[in-house]
Amino acid sequence: MTENNNGSRLKVTHQHILIRNHDHDDQGVGQCVDTTVALLCILERCFVTHVQRPLFPATMRYYQQKYPEVDELVMVQVQHIAEMGAYVRLLEYDGIEGMILLSELSRRRIRSVQKLIRVGRNEVVVVLRVDNEKGYIDLSKRRVSPEDITRCEERYMKSKSVASILRHVASKLGGDLPGEREKRSRKKGAADGDDAPVIDEPPPPAAGEAERLEMLYETIAWPLGRTYGHPYDAFKLALTEPDTVFATLPNPIPEATHALLTATIARRLTPQPIKLRADIELTCYTPAGIDAIKRALRAGEKASTEAVPIKAKLVAPPLYVLSTNATDKFAAVERLERAIEGIQASIEDEGGNCVVKMKPKAVSESDEADLANLMAKVGQENAEVSGDSDDEGEF
Repeated sequence: MTENNNGSRLKVTHQHILIRNHDHDDQGVGQCVDTTVALLCILERCFVTHVQRPLFPATMRYYQQKYPEVDELVMVQVQHIAEMGAYVRLLEYDGIEGMILLSELSRRRIRSVQKLIRVGRNEVVVVLRVDNEKGYIDLSKRRVSPEDITRCEERYMKSKSVASILRHVASKLGGDLPGEREKRSRKKGAADGDDAPVIDEPPPPAAGEAERLEMLYETIAWPLGRTYGHPYDAFKLALTEPDTVFATLPNPIPEATHALLTATIARRLTPQPIKLRADIELTCYTPAGIDAIKRALRAGEKASTEAVPIKAKLVAPPLYVLSTNATDKFAAVERLERAIEGIQASIEDEGGNCVVKMKPKAVSESDEADLANLMAKVGQENAEVSGDSDDEGEF
């Protein structure tokens, strides 16, 4: 792809170059043809993708190394599909460009490239080759297993969350960061000469968010990643042990940065409570009757904790529901299972029976709406029947 004097774009094709080779039919025709293939690759990389693909917003790389390593799994976004392959942007590495050859798209015979890969879609690929000098990165999609996809997506979502937190802090932060003062001093000393005194000055108003974001990565995220495996895991631990986590940094961070970062982590990473529910049927045909059922439900509620409060409610005899709101799903499920075991033991001692209709699980808003409608309908029907007890739903 090039431009003529009028500014219109011309696509340099294989046929164009071959015709030029035939016009100069010499002894080196074979060499010219071989050179043509290499030239086409260069033209594709250098012109076609830069002209046709949409602009990619500049971002900060998530990891300390500038380029990925061979055999590393990376998340990419497809930018342009050409005759030789697909050109992508590595989302975790500042949007640098990579290429997936057609032969690396699928293990099967390719009938339609559009069915395998589409512009704008995110894909998990593996790195085949990296040319650090030229910036060329060759990738493969067909060598990625389903387990690799899950692992890469999990890492990418963690890195994306960390980037969101640090970008917010960088946008709100106006003061110095660790190392930023020394960096300005070195630049000042280099500009004035080795013998000139180093004068520290506050950052100029033009000091942008990008520089602050990079400094946050260099002084906080990447050191924490080396210690805890990933900055996201360190941030999650900082929800409960912030002093322990940030004490591992090589250099202490300013109080303003620490306060803003911890507040942002708490707001972004604190898990939201989820609703969990279990449905059971209780029957007791002994003289203890409803009193035995009430005692059994109270025994189930005793399995509650401060983090997992359990409440038992009547839907319609013999159906009862155990519900809780908790941030830890696994702990809540375990507590509900203990509550059911306590209910079952209590009701069986009284000669009754307990049947689990729905095991403990997280429920959606629609499930809760259906339950509320059912309880309202049953309540209306019971209100029309004389002789009902007013405290039937209380235990």
